[in-house]
Amino acid sequence: MRGVLEEKSFNFAIRVVKLNRYLTEIKHEYVISKQLLRSGTSIGANISEVQFAQSKSDFGTKMHISLKEANETRYWVRLLTATDYLTKDESESLISDCNELISLLSSTCKTVLPRTHEE
Repeated sequence: MRGVLEEKSFNFAIRVVKLNRYLTEIKHEYVISKQLLRSGTSIGANISEVQFAQSKSDFGTKMHISLKEANETRYWVRLLTATDYLTKDESESLISDCNELISLLSSTCKTVLPRTHEE
C-alpha cells in the first residue's frame, strides 16, 4: 500500500506545485496558494518519512499527519474554487485525487492506529 501512496502523493505534489505557479504568476494570488503548497506537498513528505519510522506508533502518526494535510489541501482547493481563482472544471480533478488520497490514508490509519475511546 505504501508504494501506491508514495507514488500518488508525489504526483499530487507535482500538480500542487504547478498549480501554485499558475496561481501566483497568472492569477496573482499569493496567500491561499502558499497554504495549498505547504499542505499539498506535506502529504507526500510525511508518507516518505514513514520509511524510517521508529515504531508502529511513529508510522501511524506520520500517516495521520498526511491524512490531516490531505484534508486541509482539499479545503484550500475548495476555497480557491469558491472565490473564483479556480473554475469548477479546474478543481474537480484535484479534489478527486485528494479524495482518493484521503480514502487510502484513512484506511491505512484505521489499520495501524488503535481506536481510542471518546471521552
